Amino acid sequence: MSLQELDLKTEHRNVKLETGLSEDGRAGIVEHLNEILADHYLLMLKTHNYHWNVKGPLFKSMHDLTEAQYEDLFAAIDEIAERIRALGFDAPGSFKTYSQISKIEEAKSGISALEMAADLLRSHENLIRNMREALSKADQHSDEVTVDLMTERLTVHEKAAWMWRSFIEQ
Repeated sequence: MSLQELDLKTEHRNVKLETGLSEDGRAGIVEHLNEILADHYLLMLKTHNYHWNVKGPLFKSMHDLTEAQYEDLFAAIDEIAERIRALGFDAPGSFKTYSQISKIEEAKSGISALEMAADLLRSHENLIRNMREALSKADQHSDEVTVDLMTERLTVHEKAAWMWRSFIEQ
């Protein structure tokens, strides 16, 4: 491709994305990924909040588990945002936007460790359902990279949900 074809001399430098995925398909996938990104960000924030504020006899185990999970969520946020960019769209990056598009509820204050665990379980299960929709949309458009990313994240969140479910079972 020549410099003229890339239009590098213009102010905007828009280079057409030609990866075999239609623009409409990419846009539909990104709509789901934006929600998944927001869900991950707000779940990370909630998990970090509970990490800081857990009290009582379950402190150590919950403190350690939430730390591992918020660190994983933080790394995943970057992967998801970069996938959105690779699909040719800007990734959202503000709390206002995240709170508008996320289906994750904010952390509750003044609750017990078991209530925190139950809240995290609900959040992971909510995110799992949303990721299944994103995976289906990506599969519909033969976007194997997004399918792979969603499959990887589903594995992580299903394990987290299992851990929280086991944590609160009696």
